[in-house]
Amino acid sequence: MGNSYAGQLRSARFEEVLHNSIEASLRSNTLVPRPVFSQLYLETEQSFGRAENDDEDDEDGSESNSPPIPYQMKPPPEGCCTADGFCQAGKDLRLSSLASDTLDVPAGFMLVGVKSPSLPDNLLVCAVDHRFLPDERGRNALLGFSGNCMGCGEKGFRYFTEFSNHINLKLSTQPKKQKHLKYHLYRNKQGILVKGAPICWRVNDGRIRPIRPTHSESTLTSHEQPPNMALTYRTAVAGPHVDQQTTDLAHTLINGNHSAPSSAQSSLNQPGRSSAPATHTNAGPPKKRHKGWSPDLSANSLQESTVKSPPASLSLSTLSVSSVVTNGNRSEIPSLQSSSQPSAAIFPPLQLSVTVPDQLLHTCRLQPVILKGHGPLPQLTGNVRDILVSSLLHSCYMSSQTLPRIYQHYGPSPIQPLSTEMQILLTIYYLVQLGPEQVPLVEDLEQIFMRSWRESHLSEIRQFQQPQAPAVQGRHYTLETPVSLPGHLQQISLQSQQTLTPSQLPWLAQLAASSSGEGVVVLGEDVRSLAQGLDQTFSRLIEGKLQNTNYVVILVTTPGHETQSCVVVTGKHQCRALSESMFSPSEGLKEINLQLSSGVAEELIHFCKSLGSDGDIDKLLESNPANSNEALPLSRNQECPEENMSSPKKEPNSKDSQTQSSKDEVSPKESKHSCSEYSAEWREVRPIQLAVARKLLSHVCAIADSSTQNLDLGSFDRISFLILVPPSEVTFQQTVFHLRNSGVLQDLVSSDQECMSKLEPEQYVVKMDRKAQARIDNLTQEAHRNPYTLYILVHDHAHWDISSSSCSSPDSGLGLVDLLLNSQQVKDAANILILHVTSFPFALQTQCTRVSPYNEIHWPPAFSNDVDLYHERTRYFGVSELLETTRSGGCLPLLRYDSSFESMSSALEERFPKLHSAVIRTMVLIQHYCMALVALSGRISSSHNLHKHTSVETMEIVQALLTAAQQCPSHHGHMVLLRIPSLALAEWAHRRLCRVRKQLDLENCFEIILGNPSQTLTIRQHFTNQIKTWLKDQDCDWVPHTYLELEALPCILILSGAEPLGESLPRSLKYCDLRVISCSYLHRTTLEQELGLAAYLVKAESRPPHKPGPGSDVIESDPEPEKLSSTDNEEEEAQENGETLLQSTQPVLSCQKSAAECVPAQSTTSPNVQKGAFDTLPFLSKAQAQPQPSSQSFPYAPTAPQNQAQQAPVSHQMPPKSTSSDSSSPRASSPHQNCSWARGVGRPPSVLLPRALYDIITVSDSSGLPRCTSFLPHIYVAWASSFRPLLSKMMTCTEQSLYYRQWTVPQSNHMDSSNRTEGRSDNFHPRRLLLSGPPQVGKTGAYLHFLGILSRMLIRLMEVDIYDEEDINNSVQAECVQFHPPNAPWPKMDIMKRMPFDYIIHDAKYDDISSIYCPGYKPVAERNPLRQEDVYLRRRTSRIKLSKYAAYNTYHHCEQCHQYLGFNPRYQIYESTLHAFTFTHLLLGEDIQLYFIIPKSKEHYFSFSQQGGQLESMRLPLASEQNPDCIKTPIFTPTTGRHEHGLFNLYHAMDGASHLHILVVKEYEMAVYKKYWPNHIMLVLPTIFNGAGIGAAHFLIKELSYHNLELERTRRLEGGSPADVWPFIILADDSCVMWNAVDLDARSGPVEHAVSLKQVLQHMEACPELAQYSLCGIRKWSSRGLKGSKRWEPFFRGHLYDFLLLNVDRSQNVQYDQNRFTCHDVDFTLRLHSAGLIVCRFNNFSVMKKQITIGGYKTFIIKTKMTDVPTSVGPSQYICAPDSKHLFLATPAQLLLEKYLQHTSQKLFPLSIKNYANPVLSVDCYLNLGPEVTVCFMSSRPHSVNISTTGLLFSGLLLCFADAFVTSGFLKKFTFLKGATLCVISADRSSLRQTVGRLELEEEWRFRLSDEFQTANAKEDRPLFFLTGKHI
Repeated sequence: MGNSYAGQLRSARFEEVLHNSIEASLRSNTLVPRPVFSQLYLETEQSFGRAENDDEDDEDGSESNSPPIPYQMKPPPEGCCTADGFCQAGKDLRLSSLASDTLDVPAGFMLVGVKSPSLPDNLLVCAVDHRFLPDERGRNALLGFSGNCMGCGEKGFRYFTEFSNHINLKLSTQPKKQKHLKYHLYRNKQGILVKGAPICWRVNDGRIRPIRPTHSESTLTSHEQPPNMALTYRTAVAGPHVDQQTTDLAHTLINGNHSAPSSAQSSLNQPGRSSAPATHTNAGPPKKRHKGWSPDLSANSLQESTVKSPPASLSLSTLSVSSVVTNGNRSEIPSLQSSSQPSAAIFPPLQLSVTVPDQLLHTCRLQPVILKGHGPLPQLTGNVRDILVSSLLHSCYMSSQTLPRIYQHYGPSPIQPLSTEMQILLTIYYLVQLGPEQVPLVEDLEQIFMRSWRESHLSEIRQFQQPQAPAVQGRHYTLETPVSLPGHLQQISLQSQQTLTPSQLPWLAQLAASSSGEGVVVLGEDVRSLAQGLDQTFSRLIEGKLQNTNYVVILVTTPGHETQSCVVVTGKHQCRALSESMFSPSEGLKEINLQLSSGVAEELIHFCKSLGSDGDIDKLLESNPANSNEALPLSRNQECPEENMSSPKKEPNSKDSQTQSSKDEVSPKESKHSCSEYSAEWREVRPIQLAVARKLLSHVCAIADSSTQNLDLGSFDRISFLILVPPSEVTFQQTVFHLRNSGVLQDLVSSDQECMSKLEPEQYVVKMDRKAQARIDNLTQEAHRNPYTLYILVHDHAHWDISSSSCSSPDSGLGLVDLLLNSQQVKDAANILILHVTSFPFALQTQCTRVSPYNEIHWPPAFSNDVDLYHERTRYFGVSELLETTRSGGCLPLLRYDSSFESMSSALEERFPKLHSAVIRTMVLIQHYCMALVALSGRISSSHNLHKHTSVETMEIVQALLTAAQQCPSHHGHMVLLRIPSLALAEWAHRRLCRVRKQLDLENCFEIILGNPSQTLTIRQHFTNQIKTWLKDQDCDWVPHTYLELEALPCILILSGAEPLGESLPRSLKYCDLRVISCSYLHRTTLEQELGLAAYLVKAESRPPHKPGPGSDVIESDPEPEKLSSTDNEEEEAQENGETLLQSTQPVLSCQKSAAECVPAQSTTSPNVQKGAFDTLPFLSKAQAQPQPSSQSFPYAPTAPQNQAQQAPVSHQMPPKSTSSDSSSPRASSPHQNCSWARGVGRPPSVLLPRALYDIITVSDSSGLPRCTSFLPHIYVAWASSFRPLLSKMMTCTEQSLYYRQWTVPQSNHMDSSNRTEGRSDNFHPRRLLLSGPPQVGKTGAYLHFLGILSRMLIRLMEVDIYDEEDINNSVQAECVQFHPPNAPWPKMDIMKRMPFDYIIHDAKYDDISSIYCPGYKPVAERNPLRQEDVYLRRRTSRIKLSKYAAYNTYHHCEQCHQYLGFNPRYQIYESTLHAFTFTHLLLGEDIQLYFIIPKSKEHYFSFSQQGGQLESMRLPLASEQNPDCIKTPIFTPTTGRHEHGLFNLYHAMDGASHLHILVVKEYEMAVYKKYWPNHIMLVLPTIFNGAGIGAAHFLIKELSYHNLELERTRRLEGGSPADVWPFIILADDSCVMWNAVDLDARSGPVEHAVSLKQVLQHMEACPELAQYSLCGIRKWSSRGLKGSKRWEPFFRGHLYDFLLLNVDRSQNVQYDQNRFTCHDVDFTLRLHSAGLIVCRFNNFSVMKKQITIGGYKTFIIKTKMTDVPTSVGPSQYICAPDSKHLFLATPAQLLLEKYLQHTSQKLFPLSIKNYANPVLSVDCYLNLGPEVTVCFMSSRPHSVNISTTGLLFSGLLLCFADAFVTSGFLKKFTFLKGATLCVISADRSSLRQTVGRLELEEEWRFRLSDEFQTANAKEDRPLFFLTGKHI
C-alpha cells in the first residue's frame, strides 16, 4: 500500500485502535467509524465546531443516542446472596471491610471503588483492567469492560452489566461503567486501602466556542479556554507482592501534557508518536459516535501559531507536576520530597559523573553556581570547590506546583498547577528581562508563576472562591485580586491557550533567549542529559566563550522521559551575590573573620597601593605636609605605625590624649562667643504614647474580663517587671536611662524610699545573654512565691532572637528567648504577663504564633487626612517617607546610592573573586573617607585626581562633618553613621580612620567611635567635657553611656554587629552610610531595621492657609500615615494626595556651581544629580567657607522622640516625677546662622545604600508598596504557599497581621515551630501581648507609661470606697462616767442595765431624719435641711485598700475561693434543690410558704424528713458547743438588685471557717442570684413581698428564725439532747466589706487594724452573758472615730445598724415592722428598749461599709400607674383626697406615706419646725418627719420603759396603726400646745373613723372633712388613709 511509515507500527497500538474501530462499528447506528489506519497515521482534525450535544452527555456517559428506558436487572440465581455490599457468592466487597486485607491484583489491573446507590457512604472494591479506564486526561479508555471480583475471586467479567449483577448494585437504569466506577484506590503509608482521586471520565465541563477554522493561526481568548484535565491518581500494581511497597500518596498532580502512555511498553516502543498527544481539540473519552478521535496534535500547527505570535504575548496553558514510573506502570509522586529524587525509570540514564575542570575559578575569575531545576543532577567530581550548587530554584518550582488547599477539597477539580515546560519557559523569560547587574529573586519568579497560573484558570478560581473559601480567623486573603507584577515583569504575560509540549520547549526557549544576545544561553536541542550540558558549559567557561553570558539554561527533553533542567549562573556579579547569599548571616561573618585572620585581604591592600602614589594615603601624608594657610587650626600629633587588617593595633595612649585634650579645650568662661541654640528640656509623656499605654491597659483588662479566667487582676496588689533587651551594652544603658527618668520606679517603691539608688533601675533591665537565665529563673521562683504580685516580662526588640532553643548551639547565644520565655514554668504561671515589643511584628506573625490577633496593639497614625489626631505637632519620618523622596523629583532625595563607589567596588570584586564583598566594600569605603579627609584638610593640591579615589557623596559627608563644628562657637556638629556589620572590619576601619585623623591633626575636631554591642560606649575626655559643658553638668564622674547623649557631638559612629540591636541615635545624625551592608539577605525585617536607623520625628508646625510658593521655606510632609512600619490605620485610612514629601529649591552640596562642569561622567551619583567637582573643592581652612542650607532641611524645631532625643543624664536635672521616657531634647527655636547643627536638627538624615538594594526597594509593586514588602518577613520564616496575594497598600496593620498569619509558617529553627497542638487551629498563649510600632517612634516610653498606669490601676482595684463619716449629734456629751474598763473584753449585764440608753442618733447616714427627743440633750445649731435623695450623693467616702479578710462580690475569683463559689471546673458543678417551707404568723393572717434553694454541698445544715425528704428545719448548734473552726451563728443577708455587686463572698472574711450564710432574695430575682451564686443557700421571699421594703425582709427573717428555733428545740428534745439551742442570728447588710479591731496598747493611742469576721463573731459568741442581750452590734468605722477621744468606753447602749447579732428568743415579742421602707432599724431599736430589753454595741470592733451605687433597698422609683417610665412627681402628689380623680402612682402606699411625711412635715406639723423643746409625740412607732422636726417616742405597752414627760408640751401627735394598747386614757397623760397637729393613720377609712371614736379624739381635737387624705394609690393597691386635726 506504499506505507511510508513501515516499521513504525507497533502491535500494542494497532490492537488498541483495531479494537476501537471494531467495537464502534458494532455499536454505531448512523455514523461510519474512521478506518484503522486513518486513526493511526492521519493528523488530528481541529473540530472546534463540535455540536453542543456532544458536550452535554449524561453524567453516566451514555453510549446511545436513544432516550433512556427503564432497566430491569436479571433476577439473581436462586440461593445466591443479594445483600448490599456483598457479591452473589456472599463475600464482603466494602472498602471498610477490605481496607486491611491483602488483595491479589493481577498485573495490568487496578483497584477501583464502585459507587453503589444503596450504600452512599461506602465503596465496593473491584479490580479493572487499566486499558478500559481513562488516563489522567480522561482519554485513551477502551470501550468495554474487563474486571474481577475481589470478594470471591471470580475473574473474566467482560460486560459491566454482568459484573454489576454479580456485585449486587441493584440499579434502576442501564449499568454504565462511567457512572459507577468512581474512584481509584490506593494504600497509604500504613498499608490501609483508602479512596483516591476520582476517575476522570468526563473532562469538558464548559463549552468550546467555534472559532476560525484556520488551524495554524487560531488562538483562544481567556474566556474561550477549554478546561484542563481533572486531577487523577493512576496506580498500577504489578502483582500482589507490590501491595506492601505502596506508599502514601499525598495530593499530587499528574501532568497530562506530556505524560507517557499507560504502560511502559507502549511508552518506550513508539518513537514516532508525539510525546504530547493531548490537545484542546479532543478532551473527552472515545464515544460510539466518535468523529475521527485522535490522541495526537500536530506539532507543526502549534509551532506555526506560536512563531507568528510575539514572544512577549505568548501564553501557554498550565498543567501539573510530572509523574514517575514504578515497575513499568504510572504512579503518582508521593510528595514534594520524592519528586526531587524521582525514579530512574522516568529520567534518562544518568552519566557516571561530571568532572569540574581544574583552575576554573582562577581562569574564569568566578565561581559558577548551579541552580538545580527539574530532575536529579549528575555527580560532580574533580575541582568541586570551584562550584556551588543551590536548590533555590528547585524549591521555587516545587512550591509553585503545590496548589492551595482551597482547590483540593471538592471533587475532580479542573485546576492544575504549572507544567514543567511552562516553568522552564517562564524562568527563561525572567532571566532575559534581568539587567546585567541584577540578581534573580525567587519572589519575582514566584509572582510570574502565580500570574501565569491565574490567567489560565481565572474562571475556575472565581468559581472556587465564591462558595468554598475556607473560614480562617479574621480576614482571609485569597487570590481574588488579580496579581500584577512589578516593573518590567509585567511584560511576561503568556496568554495562549495552546499546550506546551517537551518537543516544543527547546526551540521556544531558544526563541525567548535570542532577545538577550549572549546574556542567556540555552543548551537543549543537542543535549541528551544534564551531565552533557554541564560538560559543555564548563568547556565554554574555560574557553572564554561565556564572558558576556550571565546564565546558561540546560534542557533535556528526551522523548518518553520527564523534562530535566538546570541553570548555571556564569555572571560574575550574579555568582558572587548568589554564593554569598548561601551563607547564613553568622556564617558570612565567620567567613569574613577567616579571610582577615588568614591574611587573604592583605593582597587587596597591596593592590590598591600599587595603583599609584595618588591613591596611597600614607605616601600622600608623608609627601604633602600640612599647609599652614589651609590646614585646620588644630595641633598636630605624631603618626602611628601602619596597621594591617589581620591584627589590631593599640589605641593612642589615653593619658596623652587626655593631656592633649585638656590643653586644647576651651573652657566656657574663657569663650567669648558661645552658641545659645543647645538646650535640654524635660517633657511629659507624649499624647500618642499615652494613648498606646491606655490601649495596652485596655487589652490587659480585656484578658481579665474574659470568661476564660486567664488573668485575675483583682487578686494582685502590686506589679513587678523585668525588661529584656538584646545583648547590647548601649541598648541596656539606654533602657535603664529611660526607666530612671520615667517615674515608674517611684510608683513601685514604698514611701520611705524617696532617695532611689542609681543602681536600682538596672535591677529591672537584663540583657539576653547567658546571665539572663538566672535572672528569669529567679523571677519565676519569685512569682511562684508571691501569687498576689503581677509580673510583667517586657521583651523589647522581640524580633531579634526568635531561634528555637533546640536548634541553637550553646555558643551561638541564640535561642535564649525560646528557652526562657517559652518555658513551661513561665507559660503556666498565672501571674506572669509577657509583652513583646517590636518594630517588625511580622517575624512573629505566623500560622503557629503564640500571640492572639486580639492581643496585638499597633501604633496608631498620628495624622488622618492631614489632621493632627493627638495634637503633638510632630510627624514620623520612616521608611515610606524615605522612599517617597526618591519619587518626589526636583530635589536631591534623602535615599540614594553612590555610583562612583559602586563602580570601584565592582572592579575590585571582579579582580578578587575569592574575597568577600564586605571586605572589598569596606576597604573602598574607608579609602574614600581617608582621601576625603586628606583633601579637605589641605594636604593635596586642588588638581589632584580625587575622582579616582573618592566620591562626591563621601566628600559631602566629610565636609559637613568638619565644617559644622568649626563654624559653631560651641563646636556643635553632626553625627555620621557608618554601618559595618562585621566587627573585625569595623575595628580595622576604626584603626585606619583614627590613624589618618591623627596624622591630619584633627583629633579634637571630631570623634571616631567604635560601636561594639558587647562593649560600653567610650569617648575621649575632651569630648566628654564638651558635652558636660553643653549640659551644664557639674558631675565630675559623668560619662555618656548611650548614643542619645552624644547629641550635637561631631563624630563618626562605626556601628558593628550582624544587625542593629535597638540602639537609638541622636537627632544630630545627618548621614546614615549603609553602603557596606549586605545585599544577600533580602528579608523584610533585615532591610527595614537597617533603614530604621534613619527614622526621625519631624516637628510639624501649623501650616499656612495657602500652599507655599517656590521660594517658600515651608516644607510639607506627606499626611499619609506610615504603613510599612506597622502603624495602625484602623481609625482612619490614609488618602493619597499629590503633595510631594519634600520640596526644595536650594542646592545640597556646598560646592561652587562651577564645579559641576568638571565632574567626570563616570563619577556622578545615582539619583540623576550632578555633584560638585573635585578640582574646585573649597578647603575648610578658608574662613569664608560655609555650607549652604540643605535642600531637604526641615526648618521646624523637632520634638523629642522617645528613642531619639538627647537625654540629660544627671539625676538632679530630673523633675520630681516624670511619666515618660522622653528626655531632654534639643530645640532650635531660632536657627543660628553660624550653627549648622541648629539649622539641620529638624531635617531627617540622608541615607546611602548599595546600588543593588536601592534598585530593589525603590521599585513598587502593583499595590504601590515597595518591593521589600513582598520579601520573606524573616530568615526563619517560610511562605506557606506560592499562591499568595501581595500585600495591599490599603491594608491596616491588623490586616497585615492576618495576612502573615495566613501565608507564613515558621521554619524548624523558629521558636514557634513547636507551637502546634493536634486538633486545634491555634495555640495562643492567653497572657501574651504584642506591641508593634515603627522604629524610633516612642515604644519604650509607651510601655513604661503602661507599667506605671497598670501599677496604679492594681492599687485602685485593691481599694474600695468606704463610707467615712464622723458621728453626728455629739456636741452635748452625757455624763463623763467610765462604766467599763477600756480593756474589758465583754460587757457586764449589771453595768449595762445601769448605763442609760442613748436615744440620740449618731450615724451620719441618718443626718436627714427627725431627731429623737432625749431629756437633757441640747441639739446642735441649725442644720441645712437636705432631701434624702441628696444625702446619698454627698456622703463622704475614703479609698481604703482591701485587707486579706475582705468580703468580695462576684468579680473576685481567686484560686482559694473557687470551690467556695462553685465555679471551679475541676470540681463537680453544684446542683441545688428547691425546698418549700410553710409556717403561720398572726400578723400575716395566713400561712406563709417560703422556698429554700439549697446546694447539695450545704444540705447538712438542714434537717429533712425520713419519708419524702421534706425540709423540716435548719439545724442550729447548741449554746454549749465550742468549735474554733466554725461559726455557730447563721448569717442572713437580705439583698435586692445586687446579684453582681453584693459582697456575699465571705470565704476570706471568715478566714476559711465553716459558716452558714443565707441570702434573702425576692422571688423575681431568684434566678439571677442563683446564676451568680450557685453555691449559696437562698431564702426566697413570698410573692407578696416583691414590692416590700427592708422591713419586710427583716420581719420575715426574724419570725422564721424564731419558728425554726422552736422546731430545733423540739427536734433535740425528741432526740434526747439538751434544748439549749443557739438562739442568735446575724442580720448583715450586703455592703459590709471589712472588719476592724481596736488595739488599745498602741503607743499613739487606740489604733484599728483589720481582722477577720471569724474573729469578730467568735469573740462575740464567747461572751459569757450573751444570752441575756436581745440585740448586739458593732461600731461603724470612721477614720476620725478614735481621734480626740479622752476616754474609751468599750461598750455602748444605743441605736444599732447594718451588722446585728439578734437574739430571736428574747426578742420574740418585738417584731420588725413589715411595712417599713425607711428607718426600720431605728424604730425596732426603740421598741426593743421600751420593752425592757438590753441592747449592746461592741465598740472594740467596727465594720466598714462599701459604697455600692447599684441596687439596694433604698432604690425605689416613684412612677405613675399609667406608664413604667419614671416621671417627675412631687411629694405633694403622693397623697390625695379620697374618692377624687387623681393621678395614681404605681408605688407601695407605705413608701408614699413615709416620703410624704419626710418632705412635707413643715405643713403638717408647723409648730414643730425647729422646736426641739416641743416634740411631736409618736406612739409605738418612729416615723421620719424630716430633719426639722423632733419626735418623742412613747410606748403604750404596759410596763414599758419610757422617758419622763412631766412638764413637756408636745407640738403634735402621730398615731400610726394604733392598736388596743393605745387608749384615750393613755393619751390624756400628755399635754399639747394649742394648735398642735394630730395625724391618725389607718389602713382604711372605716378603721380610721373607729380609731377616732375609740380614742375620743374629737373631745380635744378639731377635724374637718377636707383634712382626710389617702395615699395616691388605686383601690386595688390598698391605699393608706390618714386624718389631720388641730388641738383645741
